[in-house]
Amino acid sequence: MNMSDERTPSGWEDIVAADPTHSGRYVERFRELAAQGSDIVGEARLIDAMVGRGSRVLDAGCGPGRTGGYLHDVGHTVVGVDVDPVLIEAARADHPGPTWLVGDLAELDLPGADFDAIVCAGNVVTFLAPATRVAVLTGFARHLAPRGRVVIGFGANRGYEFSEFLTDAETAGLTVDVLLSTWDLRPFTEDSDFLVAVFSRANSSPDART
Repeated sequence: MNMSDERTPSGWEDIVAADPTHSGRYVERFRELAAQGSDIVGEARLIDAMVGRGSRVLDAGCGPGRTGGYLHDVGHTVVGVDVDPVLIEAARADHPGPTWLVGDLAELDLPGADFDAIVCAGNVVTFLAPATRVAVLTGFARHLAPRGRVVIGFGANRGYEFSEFLTDAETAGLTVDVLLSTWDLRPFTEDSDFLVAVFSRANSSPDART
């Protein structure tokens, strides 16, 4: 993927521009957690349970590859996209197998892509430039297979209200299948401080989502 010169930087890029060591420290943090035996693949297990073996999965905002790497290891065809080349370099080093691409999710354009699942974990949507949020969600909808689903998770109080996000998703052509408060399937309530939203394309028939 190529990134255009005339684009709005994401919040993540702003952070890295202010502190060039940030990405490296982020990579090492998850390497240390993995070495300690911490569970860092809960998001990936949910996606694996939702799709058939050998499915096509897009890890959107893949970071250093913990989610997409796991999904590849259990038998799926994975493409990971992230705007940060340091994170993509770490993904390629630590999780060979998936296709890892440097790219802006607001300019997502993968010819012939029809993903069975698109996962966007790790608060990625809260780092998007507000002006690009609908464009990113629209890109997700455009890259779904007819029966595909998008799963997005992020926390409250990070500059993107849940209600605003859900409105943006509807504008982008996504329809809610289920709302959860955790990646281990706890129900979402008005008091939840985390949201995991599962969407289908709005133009998918009910039978296509079964």
